[in-house]
Amino acid sequence: MRACQITGKTSMIGNNVSHSLRRTKRTFGVNLFKKKFYYPEEDCWIVLRVSGAGLRVINRIGLDAALRKAVAKGYTDWKDIEIIG
Repeated sequence: MRACQITGKTSMIGNNVSHSLRRTKRTFGVNLFKKKFYYPEEDCWIVLRVSGAGLRVINRIGLDAALRKAVAKGYTDWKDIEIIG
């Protein structure tokens, strides 16, 4: 599923609105990036699927606090986090 592992953001459903105001359904995707982070608490590199908002959360409160908060809220699980080396 395409969702941010930090904020839990998923795609939204809305309308395409034409000039004549006809509406057809569309999806607004999530601004996801596959990004590597160094996790000093475990002394390893990890790969996360994070949104732009998730990157700002990590910059603001730190990687460890953001991961703990995401796991507590159920957005990700420790086994879903990809570890590199």
